[in-house]
Amino acid sequence: MERILMEGKIYLKLLRMHLLSGMEYKGWWLMLLQVLLVVVSDPISTILLFSRFGSIGDWTMERVILIYALAVASFGLAESLCRGFDYFPWQMLRSGDFDRLLLRPRSLFTQVAASTFHLHRIVRPLTALSAVIWALSELDVPLTMRAFVILALALAGGFLMYSGVFVLTSGLAFFTIKGLDWIFILTNASYQITRCPEPYMPRVLKNLFSFLLPVLFISFYPASAVCGWNYPVVLGYLSLPFGAAFLGLSLIIWRIGVRHYKSTGS
Repeated sequence: MERILMEGKIYLKLLRMHLLSGMEYKGWWLMLLQVLLVVVSDPISTILLFSRFGSIGDWTMERVILIYALAVASFGLAESLCRGFDYFPWQMLRSGDFDRLLLRPRSLFTQVAASTFHLHRIVRPLTALSAVIWALSELDVPLTMRAFVILALALAGGFLMYSGVFVLTSGLAFFTIKGLDWIFILTNASYQITRCPEPYMPRVLKNLFSFLLPVLFISFYPASAVCGWNYPVVLGYLSLPFGAAFLGLSLIIWRIGVRHYKSTGS
């Protein structure tokens, strides 16, 4: 426990260092506006679609925005707080900087995760959380303690799941020595699938984003449990264990890659 707390303190110190260094640039706030513009404009097509054609059965725009925003918030948290693994194949592995991390008596996971932090990335989860609150208010769903717990578990599970995607990419990079473009199917493309209501998803996609990458368990099922849709409530509580399981499998691949790593000087 003491070691975990120590690693946590080191992680926060590294993030603070990146934060202060980034704010040294006079135009750092322009990046916040840029990301805000991208995040806000992203669901416009969905809003226009529902405005033109109306609801899809029982599925209104507010329902879809709620599910979509939960997935985006989870991805944004992982993108902000575990960004180092996303940059790992290019910034450390191919450049040889990973050798320096191996010499330090600290956790490799902590060092890599906190090796990169961009302040403007935090705009995505904050904007998505605002969309979640808006959708709940439009659906007349009170934010009770039970609803708050389910949503918190969804965000935690989603953060672990998307962090696992970044860790998985870094683990595979030990063998490919470069980034994997197809991994974007599991990141940016994965939360886009939540714009389609679960009952209308093809079975292949439903199984893919439930059991291979549990996107539905960190977005659709928690939203269903909070809003009282016709799905088992227990599914809304499975986001955290599913996310932790995916991260655990990714860490196994990461450790296998570390054991097979050969220094750039060898």
